[in-house]
Amino acid sequence: MTDTTQDATHDIAAIITQAAATMHAPASLEDTLEAIVRCTLDTVPGFDHVGISVTHSNGEIETLAGTDQLVWDLDTIQYTLREGPCYDAIRDGDINRVPHAAQETRWPRYMPEALKRGLKAQLAVGLYRDDKSLGGLNLYSTRSETISDDAVNIAQLFAVHAALALGRSRTEHQLNDAIATRKEIGQALGILMERYKIPEDRAFQFLVRASSTSNLKLREVARKFVDTLNSQYAHLGDRDGMVDPSA
Repeated sequence: MTDTTQDATHDIAAIITQAAATMHAPASLEDTLEAIVRCTLDTVPGFDHVGISVTHSNGEIETLAGTDQLVWDLDTIQYTLREGPCYDAIRDGDINRVPHAAQETRWPRYMPEALKRGLKAQLAVGLYRDDKSLGGLNLYSTRSETISDDAVNIAQLFAVHAALALGRSRTEHQLNDAIATRKEIGQALGILMERYKIPEDRAFQFLVRASSTSNLKLREVARKFVDTLNSQYAHLGDRDGMVDPSA
């Protein structure tokens, strides 16, 4: 290995290490996605527009972070048509490399729309964790028609870190949401038990019936109950209008 090659490898490793430290820092899901986008733009050579898409539990794909409006425009076209490098990368876990976009024939409906918006090259990398699709890393170029091997290799390394960071943030987001749900339901149960002198199981049954009748999630019912009671205490100071679950 020549000194030049060694220096280039060292530079790439340093960039990836720095990007990984940024992405894995404690942050919200939104902050993590923004960090992934910024680091990708700074790390992968030859691209001037970057976005990240997330796959929801119902299969819907949504772009949640991007460097500019062009990212949202091109992503939306692909997800609407169900066709394109990014859509296929997310669905199949592929890496789709699209140099010289004007000559590309694999996506006959998407490519003409992308070319109208100035696309010259595109790289799409699916983000997976434990064989489950998390989304996709989408890179667009409106300046260069070529994609170097270094760009592909760095994008692949970067995608590994991005998937780990996104998976961690999504897990923490879900955990925080579960904790908040438990807290709200617990607060409502406590109020019901105290106010109507009923055991916890009766209070919980009341919330379940209210959830079923109103077609609202249990957490939403609990929140509405607590909000209503707090409002009554603040403005009326009485119990009129409240349903007695002990009846």
